[in-house]
Amino acid sequence: MSKIDPELKKKLLKETQAPFKGLRRILWIAFSGSAFLGLLIMLFKMASGTELQQNNLVIQLGACVIFPTLLFFDRNKD
Repeated sequence: MSKIDPELKKKLLKETQAPFKGLRRILWIAFSGSAFLGLLIMLFKMASGTELQQNNLVIQLGACVIFPTLLFFDRNKD
């Protein structure tokens, strides 16, 4: 018989199935915030009349889609 609390055992088993989940979520939030801030700065530069390369804008829009999507898929499915 195990002397470990059932709640602790459940938590530890969950952590072994998805290690570093908290760290991953923090990184997805940080990367998403950075992508949206970068997009906002690019839009302000475009509004002021500065020429921007189109591929830079596409990369920024891609980051604004990919990182929140990764955060969504990394959510708890309980």
